[in-house]
Amino acid sequence: MPRGGVTHRGEQMALIAGLVHDRSTDPRIGELLGNVEGTPLLSDGESVEAVNVRELRRDFDRETRLPRRLVEEMARVSALSSQAWSEARDHDDFKSFAPFLEQTFALAREKADAIGYAGVRYDALLDDYEPAMTTDRLSELFAHLRTELVPLVESLRNQPRSDSNSPEREFPVDRQRAFSEEVAAKLGFDRECGRFDLGPHPFCSMIGTGDVRIAARYQPASFTNGFLGVLHETGHALYEQGLDAAHYGTPMGDAVSLGIHESQSRLWENYVGRSRGFWLHFYPQLQKAFEEQLRDVPLDAFRATMNVVTPGLIRVEADEVTYNLHVVIRFELERALLDGDLRADDLPSAWAERYRNYLGIAPENDRVGCLQDIHWSEGLIGYFPTYTLGNVYSAQLFDAAERAIGPLEDAFAAGEFRTLREWLGENIHRHGKRYVAADLVEKVTGNPPNPSALIASLSQRYGG
Repeated sequence: MPRGGVTHRGEQMALIAGLVHDRSTDPRIGELLGNVEGTPLLSDGESVEAVNVRELRRDFDRETRLPRRLVEEMARVSALSSQAWSEARDHDDFKSFAPFLEQTFALAREKADAIGYAGVRYDALLDDYEPAMTTDRLSELFAHLRTELVPLVESLRNQPRSDSNSPEREFPVDRQRAFSEEVAAKLGFDRECGRFDLGPHPFCSMIGTGDVRIAARYQPASFTNGFLGVLHETGHALYEQGLDAAHYGTPMGDAVSLGIHESQSRLWENYVGRSRGFWLHFYPQLQKAFEEQLRDVPLDAFRATMNVVTPGLIRVEADEVTYNLHVVIRFELERALLDGDLRADDLPSAWAERYRNYLGIAPENDRVGCLQDIHWSEGLIGYFPTYTLGNVYSAQLFDAAERAIGPLEDAFAAGEFRTLREWLGENIHRHGKRYVAADLVEKVTGNPPNPSALIASLSQRYGG
């Protein structure tokens, strides 16, 4: 779209948002919900009917608290702000984006106040992405993570690495794509109900029941980035394909939360795709696909290239150990911006300070600093924590799966992934929104969400 079309697009988005708001707050919806609430139809709180009515009521009540004027303004500003962010990042010009960021957080404060909250203002926004999670609970969890991860990262910073861990070799994209898609199918991705494409950023999108699409991004000089990205998006896709198609379009046919969705992608990416058993099965096939690149690289040397811990500036390129510190930083900063304790103009310095304190590095410019993510420009305040919640949940869920199924390394080495996939389907996917995320995790694992399993896993796999 030409730069000059952004203002008109913003007005279009505002109009559409207003029309959708009118439909979703129609008083008739409230009347229909009232007709069934309190009736014997909903006597079992975990029944399909009860779950659907509960979640539809929740959405209706939240939406009716927002005035149409605010809904339209948030949509309009998001369109303008996203364009401003894109240009600011391209030109490393945070100053031009700062007024849009200030306006976005002002609207977020207004939205939170309109919805209402029992604890702090951030609760109202977090509830959009991780229902029933609270800021206090999240702060405690993140503080625990930060306390454990900062020294772990520091201990790994200067570990010697063999030259064989980073061979400078080209991996043709067409062969990367063929191998990655074959692995995704082996894990359980149903090609009859989905497809693969190339895109500028990896993502998974459910168009509708029977149509789940993965966009992948490959780099000739790095097999690992593209492949792990495919595994990550395959985890999302397996969740979408595992939802009950009979309930499509209702809460019982929808994912629990962004945190639970992320737990599925992280589980397949990190606990399956980085494991030795996984590569005992797939590495001979990979060597056959890339014989000239990998015939002289032993399995463990290859795996070492996938498990290097190096503090960096870019969240989406972060290794498994440092990634959560990137999220903690964003959580702390967006809370400060929302509460008015941090002005938009002061974000670059606050960003650099936290990166120095938590990761021992600082950005040389704003393009690789506070301008690297699009989320805030789109008004997605409260979204970032779900990435780390996904890591926390995935560690707990994988532990629970092994307790129920038995150690999984031998199964992976034999190319057997169906048992794990079916366990996730039975315990996570089929429930839709029957339980909120924290209750689902506790029901499946026996413990409420906590980072102990994640810290233990990272310490065992990297600290040794």
